[in-house]
Amino acid sequence: MKYRTLGRTGFSISEIGYGAWGIGGEQWRGGSDDESVRALHRAIDLGVNFIDTALAYGNGHSEKLVGRVVREAKNRVYIATKVPPKNQEWPAKPGVGIEHVFPYKYILQCTETSLQHLKVDTIDLQQLHVWNPAWFHDEDWRRALEELKTAGKVRAVGVSINDHQPDSALELVQSGLIDTVQVIYNVFDQSPEKNLFPLTQKMNVGVLARVPFDEGSLTGAITEHTVFPPEDFRSQYFQGDRKKQVVQHLAALERDLGITREDLAEIALRFTISHPAVSSTIPGMRTVRNVERNAAASDKGPLTEAQLKILKRHAWDRNFYD
Repeated sequence: MKYRTLGRTGFSISEIGYGAWGIGGEQWRGGSDDESVRALHRAIDLGVNFIDTALAYGNGHSEKLVGRVVREAKNRVYIATKVPPKNQEWPAKPGVGIEHVFPYKYILQCTETSLQHLKVDTIDLQQLHVWNPAWFHDEDWRRALEELKTAGKVRAVGVSINDHQPDSALELVQSGLIDTVQVIYNVFDQSPEKNLFPLTQKMNVGVLARVPFDEGSLTGAITEHTVFPPEDFRSQYFQGDRKKQVVQHLAALERDLGITREDLAEIALRFTISHPAVSSTIPGMRTVRNVERNAAASDKGPLTEAQLKILKRHAWDRNFYD
C-alpha cells in the first residue's frame, strides 16, 4: 500500500481508503455486520489507514462498526465522518438557506453524536455532507467548525461537494477555510480535473475521490438483467434503461483499452489515483474479497499515459442521482 499526504493536514493516508456507506446497512442491501467487520479488519491488515463514514450511514450504524474496528486495530487509522444536512436533502437544493441545513448548534450536536458512536476523543476529519456556494459568507458554519478544532473535538474540516458539481466549491477552496474536499471522480465523471484539482493543488487542500466505481457500474458486475431490492439505493440509481446504457459504455471502454470485464475494477481505481491531486480514493467495500482486490490496485500504481488518453474519451456527462 502506498501513502499520500492529505493536503495541509499532514496526515499520511493510504491512497486506497475505505468508503463505509455500504456497511451502514440501510441503503445498500445484501451485506452483514459480521462480514463488514471482517472486511474492515482485513483492509487495515493490508495497509488501509483511512476510513470515511458519516452520521447518516445507517443512522450511525456505520460509525459504530468503524469505531469498534479502529479501537481494536494495532496501527494508526484515520477516521473521517460527516454532518448530515438537517433537512435531510441530498444534494443541497438551490435557494435553501443554511439555517435549514447546517445551523451552528446542529453542527456541534452532530459531532458530539458521532464522537459517541465512534467512541473516540477526536475525529480526524469532520465534513459537511453537502455544500451550496451561497452559504460561503455565513458565519455559523465557520464558527462551528473552528470551535470544534479549537476544542480538540476534530483535527481537520472539509466538505463533501454536491454530486457532479465540482466547481461549486472553488471559492471555498480558495478561501483557505477548509482542509479537504470530497468529490465524485471516476472514469465517467472527470470534471474535477478542469478547475477543482489545479486549485486544490495550489491551496494544498486534500482531495478524497468518492464513487470511483460509479456506484458499482465500473466494477463490471452490473448487467441489463441485474435486479436490486426496492429498498436498495441502486434500484433507483440504475432505474429504467440506465443499466443498458452502462453496459454499452463499458463494452466500448473494454474494446478501446483491450481489457476484459474482470479488469474493470482495477482500471477504475488506478484511474483515480493516477491524478496527483487525489490524496485517497474511497471505494465502498463490504466483503473481504473486494477489500483484497481493491487494496491490490495500489501496488499496480497509476495508469500509463496511453491508457489515460484513451479514458479521456470515455467521460460521460449525465447524472443518475436525479
